[in-house]
Order: sequence, then structure tokens, then C-alpha cells
Amino acid sequence: MILYSAPMAGYTHYAFRNLLRLFGGVDLIATEMISARSFTEMEARRRDLPSRLYGIKDEARPLTVQIWDNNPETLSFFANRLASEYKVSVIDLNFGCPARQIAGKNESGAYLLQYPERIGDIVRRVVGAAAGTPVSAKIRLGRTRDTVNAADVAQAVEDAGAVSLTVHGRTAADMYRGKADWDEIAKIKPKLRTIRLIGNGDIGSAEEALFRLRNYPVDGVMIGRGCVAKPWVFRQIKQSLTAGETALQEPSGQEMSRIVAVHLAALRQQFTESVALALIRKMMCRFISGLPGARKFRNDICAVKSADAFMTLVNRQWGVDNKYPITDNKADSAE
Repeated sequence: MILYSAPMAGYTHYAFRNLLRLFGGVDLIATEMISARSFTEMEARRRDLPSRLYGIKDEARPLTVQIWDNNPETLSFFANRLASEYKVSVIDLNFGCPARQIAGKNESGAYLLQYPERIGDIVRRVVGAAAGTPVSAKIRLGRTRDTVNAADVAQAVEDAGAVSLTVHGRTAADMYRGKADWDEIAKIKPKLRTIRLIGNGDIGSAEEALFRLRNYPVDGVMIGRGCVAKPWVFRQIKQSLTAGETALQEPSGQEMSRIVAVHLAALRQQFTESVALALIRKMMCRFISGLPGARKFRNDICAVKSADAFMTLVNRQWGVDNKYPITDNKADSAE
């Protein structure tokens, strides 16, 4: 069973990807979704490339980069650069994003689900341009509940040469309302011959992931918002799958203190201190949800103005001495 992290704008930046590696268990880590058109235009004008490419060249592998557009030539050009220059592990094509800016104005993402043949043509041309780098795709069940056609799109993606397909169990019209329909995801598996089917949607815990893996005909799961709240969720799933552990262990206070310090150092490498603190505050509020003293901790971390003061509060919350101060070491080597 394969465990994927989902691309999430504003979350799956370099520092967060490194955080997932520190906790372990995830088989394939995704970047934020990147516009192929923006990359092409910025390169042509010799401007700085999209910030979402930060860290990609040098970070650990495996790594998948998700890209979007509706123009096969633009997508193929970007895919070729990702394969030849950036040496990424997988190139993922987004045909599932329902955001108005992408699926509406730019007629990309989930907009393309109504045209399975067009999706097939895009995948085929990107596979050719990727020069041997595997290509995957992510879709939704369809544009609306009345036009569910994920099975047709899945067959077009497979016939075009992709190696895997991730299906989110909602339609584009659903956005993120209601519940992901895993029964509809399951209906796609018999239509496929060799391509891997990855299920996605409403996996907020290791227990939910294990239930889906054991009760639906999927080859793996992709976790998005659930791994933002618990980036150690992949390790819990992997331990249960490989060692048969039933008691899913939470990180110790010592581990949380160490890893938060490393994560904050990585954020400070990529962003200004104020931005780094804003990002880690948002994440820590998810980490401590439901824990004793969570409200006071949230109020306290919103008031601090420096990384050292932030870590003092983190260490106090988990009952740890100031053993893990902020450092400027590269996050990949701070183990």
C-alpha cells in the first residue's frame, strides 16, 4: 500500500515537506501545485521562477511536482524541464482542482473532466515530454453529481501512459462540502488494467486511512488536510501496516520539541522571520487541538515576536527543557 501526501497551496512548501520526512512513513511527497504557464512566462522574461519551486532541486527524493494548465504544449515544456533539469521523481497533472480561478477563469483543473479525450491527449504528450520520468494524474469524480465520469477519465489517463491515478471522492461542484464518496472511487478499480488507483478525501487520522485501505480496492491513499494536523500520521499508518501495531503512538514531548525546532529553522531559511512565525503558529494550532491547555498556548504563541520565544513556549507546552534551540543548520541534516 502506497502513502502519498497531497499538494496543498500554502502548506506543502519546502519546510513542510522536510517535516514529513522527519516523521517518516510517507512514500511520495508532493509540492504545492504549480502553474505551467507561470513557469513558462517567467522563464521567458528571465524573471525569478515561481517561489513554489524553492528547494526542489536539492531536497531528498522521492518527490512529485503537481502542475496545471490546459495547454498540452505549455505542460509538456514544463514537464520536460522538471524531468531534465530538476530530476523530480514523478510529474503529476492536476485535473481535479475546483477553485474558481483555475477551473473557471483558466478552464483548467476540474474544468477538463468533461473532456476525457482531451485529458488523454494532454497526458500522452506530457508522458512523451517527460523523457522517462513517471507521470500521474489527479481527478475528481466528475464536474457534478449528475455527470460523474471518473471511470471514463481514468481509462483515458491509463491509455495515455500514466503510472497512477488519484481520485478525490467529491465532484467539482461539491468543492469540500459533504463527504467523500469512496464507493464511487471503488467503482473505478475494475475499469483499470495496470495503473495504480489512489484514493483521496476525508482521511483525518491513521484509523480512517487504515479503514479505507482495508475496505476499498485501492492501491494507496493520499492524505491532505489530515497530515497538516498530524504530519506523523503516515508513520502511524506504516507501523500498523508493516508491524501490525494496533496502538497508534503519538510523538513524545522530546520528539515534538526537536522536530518543531528543525521545522522553524527551515521556515526561517525560506521566509522572513515574521512569515516563518505566522506559518508555524498556524500549524501549531492544529497540532495542539484538543490537548490540555490548548487555548492558552494558542494565545501565548500569537503574542511572541521571536523564534527563541516561540520555542520556549513549545518546550514548556510539552514539558521539555530548552534542549532544542533554534539553529540555522539545514533542516535535512538536523536529525
